[in-house]
Order: sequence, then structure tokens, then C-alpha cells
Amino acid sequence: MRKLIGIYVLLMFCACAAQGQKASGDEVFMFSYFKGNGDGLHLAWSTDGYTWSALNNDAIFLKPQAGKDKLMRDPCIIRGKDRRFHMVWTVSWNERGIGYASSEDLIKWSEQQYIPVMEHEAGARNTWAPELTYDEERDEYIIYWATTITGLYPETQSQEENAYNHRMYYTTTKDFKTFSDTKLLYEPGFNVIDASIVKDKGRYVMFLKDETREPAQKNIRIAESKDARGPYTAAGAPITGNYWAEGPTTLKLGNTWLVYFDKYRDHKMGAVQSTDLKSWTDVSDQISFPEGMRHGSIFKVSKAHFDKLKSIEQ
Repeated sequence: MRKLIGIYVLLMFCACAAQGQKASGDEVFMFSYFKGNGDGLHLAWSTDGYTWSALNNDAIFLKPQAGKDKLMRDPCIIRGKDRRFHMVWTVSWNERGIGYASSEDLIKWSEQQYIPVMEHEAGARNTWAPELTYDEERDEYIIYWATTITGLYPETQSQEENAYNHRMYYTTTKDFKTFSDTKLLYEPGFNVIDASIVKDKGRYVMFLKDETREPAQKNIRIAESKDARGPYTAAGAPITGNYWAEGPTTLKLGNTWLVYFDKYRDHKMGAVQSTDLKSWTDVSDQISFPEGMRHGSIFKVSKAHFDKLKSIEQ
């Protein structure tokens, strides 16, 4: 009898292990990105977070139409509560709005919209790298981006790089039709761009770029808050190394954080990893990316959905 019980326990353990492997195989990681100066939406995929392959022979899934300059840089995609994929992006170097579109399948997209998030501010010079985060507590989406407003924060003003001096701003929406008034999201005491916010264990973790030019920082840092709208803590020490990095996006595998970013001066992507958000190891040489890939965002799709995307490859 004892032997039979032991065999039963072993069989149950194997069954549970198989179920766990199957469950982990039910999703595929997707990476939205652009190439060049902003040619359109590209997608890469991975099952382990380390090997990324371009989807559909690196073809463009959506060509930009919003805004005057019709660029598509920094594409950020999240799966919404309505099960649609919602995307925002940078439409121009100098316009005062962002692009928006949605899709059920990542293949057919809604009409592209220009959302005038900073048109009310005459001194606004740009709206760069918008991102989306779902605020569960308020059941709404928060859209945030970096803008330079002429004359603000003179203490961090530099004449280098066209005197841009950004802070993070945000708006909220429940339906992507009506939007709240634009407000300041983060003023860390330095020139900041490329924020990316993820929820983790009751807190919101913001990965951001210190854009300070004199003396040059150009690194990725972290701030935290209990509320998606802030206030956020002071930015921590840099988590990236002796290179210029931008466009962070994250993936958490078990207890391990992977932060991907654009080593834009070196014309390649990079990554660091950590288990505690404090000690970081550069793992850039362990990760492969599609050639010419620029930064964007990571999200998940079901294996069935991924198979449909793969089926359109020629």
C-alpha cells in the first residue's frame, strides 16, 4: 500500500510539473519596436526573454499616418481590459501630440488618431516616447510622456542638444476617447525622458532615463510609488553602465527582472538583470535582437494568437 501511495504521489508530481510547463508555454513574449527614424511598427517574439526574433520577416505591421511628420517611434503596446491591444507612439520630433491606435489581433488596426496632449501649452516643444500603464485602482489608463516647456526648470537647463529640458507629464482615460487634463507626473530635479511604469506587488516601479547632458549621465534609473500617478521617490543610482542608454522596457521572469534598452550610440540593444532591483548585472552579450532594432515595449500574447501572427509570414 505504501508503495502504491508513493507511485501515486510521483505520478501526481509529474502531472503537475507537465501542467506547469504547458501553462508557461501558453504565452509568447512580444517586443514592439521601430527602425531608422521611425518607419512604423515592427514586432519581435521570444519564449525565454533572451532570444528575440523578428516577426513576419521584419515587415512593418503598421505604417504611421498620425501627425504632420508621420513618424512612428517608441511604439508602446499593452493589452487592455477590453482585450484589445492599445498602442501609443511618438509622431514627430517637435509636435505637441502623440499617436494612438488599437487592434484586436495586431494585424488590422483602427484609424490612427493624433491626441493633442500638449497643444494647450504654447511653450511645449515636443512630446516624446509616450507609454501606457493600466491603473487597476482607478480602472483607467495613464498615458505619460516627456515634454520640454520653454523657460521651466532653468536650474537644469543646458545649451547642449538644442537646450531640451524635459519633465514627465500624463493624462488619463477610460476609453481613449475622452482624456483628463494634462498634469505633471515626475520632476526628479534633472532632465528626464523615456519613463516606463510597471506594477509589482502593490507598488509602481518607474524605469527612466536621466537625460542630463552636462556632465553627461544618459543612463537608466528607478523610482517607485504606491500610486500610478505618484508621487514617485527620488531616482536611484544608475542601473546601466558606461554607455549611453535610453528607452527602457521590462520583463519579469520569476524573481528576475530583465530591463532592455537601446545603446543608441553603439547602434545596438542591451539588457541588465536583477533579482532585487538594486544589484544589476549586464547581460547584453546573452541576448540576441533583430538587426537594426530600436526601443519599444514588451507585452504578451497567447500561443494561439501568436500562431495566427506567424501564419501571415511569407
